[in-house]
Amino acid sequence: MIFSKTYATRADLDQTLANHAWLDEHAGPLRLASIVRVDVDRIDFAFVEGRHAVFADTLDVAAVLGRAHAAAWHSDLHRALLTTTHPLDGAHHMADFVSPRIAALRRRTEAGLIGEQQVTAAVQALLAASPAPVAFYKDTNPRNVLITADGPVMVDFDDLTLAPFGYDLAKLLVTLAMTHGPLPIEAFTTALACYNQPLIDAGLLPVSVDQLLGHADLHHLLTLPYFGQGGYRHPWPSVRPCLEELK
Repeated sequence: MIFSKTYATRADLDQTLANHAWLDEHAGPLRLASIVRVDVDRIDFAFVEGRHAVFADTLDVAAVLGRAHAAAWHSDLHRALLTTTHPLDGAHHMADFVSPRIAALRRRTEAGLIGEQQVTAAVQALLAASPAPVAFYKDTNPRNVLITADGPVMVDFDDLTLAPFGYDLAKLLVTLAMTHGPLPIEAFTTALACYNQPLIDAGLLPVSVDQLLGHADLHHLLTLPYFGQGGYRHPWPSVRPCLEELK
């Protein structure tokens, strides 16, 4: 059995192939849906028997993300910068962290979703984070993680960018809360501990609670256009945990 995905342009298809190849080479702990066949406008992936991730899967997914981010840093991303695109196979690149998000924030301002003060604060936070060690962002929302009998499997390889450590974990937690409602406070602290342990084992600095929630708040701004779609029923401000309770 296969799952087929079509692409509007050959460039989009080729970028997805490059993203998949890079993850397969450098983010070994991530299990990926394998590619069976490539056509002019379509990629056939091996069908994965599983279900979308839910709250009960948070710790398992967090631990896998931590191992994958640590592995990718040691394998390739130790030489990357959050402000510069990173080379992939052939002529392809992984987008940097800062410039695409600044552009996205500007689009949300133009659409009337956020104000100039919010954008200014978010841009300052992006620039302040730019010297940090580099991981990657795979858009780990619950729909992009299938839980199988052998553990989490990642699907959807269209988007891959550089990101600070913890940013993809924050996406998982934000989207789970926006989909299912407020998560227990312990969900954030235990997920962060599971994510951080592989980093510590690899000699990398752990992500702090402050950093995690900073990433989560940025995800909130970037996710605003999709509220009411894809199961996002709960606005982040209504489900955001109290920072003081997490410390």
